[in-house]
Amino acid sequence: MEFKRKRYNHQIMNIAPLVDVVFLLLLFFLLSSHFIQESSIKVELPRSETAERESERQRTITITRDGKVYFMDKEVQVEKLDVIIRQNLRQPAKEGVRIKPDRNVNVGLLVSVIDEVRSAGVKYFTIITERR
Repeated sequence: MEFKRKRYNHQIMNIAPLVDVVFLLLLFFLLSSHFIQESSIKVELPRSETAERESERQRTITITRDGKVYFMDKEVQVEKLDVIIRQNLRQPAKEGVRIKPDRNVNVGLLVSVIDEVRSAGVKYFTIITERR
């Protein structure tokens, strides 16, 4: 006697292409998030955990809380800062300048000082911070 087997009509979804698509999306977002650049100006500039001591040979620009700008302990106007830097540096493109702002200094003033430093031809400048 021959018995009839019941045929089950199961519909199985193949998830292999779905895993591939999810993996490609994950890979895309990981790689594209790496190219997002953050702002170069932070709100809390004066504090840093990785602050390092710089050599004393570099020229220092100090910005006080009340908006006064000093280059090597002499008060200067922001508009004349690029001329003074060119006079004091032999090779502005190779030498560096240190910028030492007060914690509560106006960010606009700090940016204008950085612009003057760059217009003087200085490529390397450091913003001095305090170690926490």
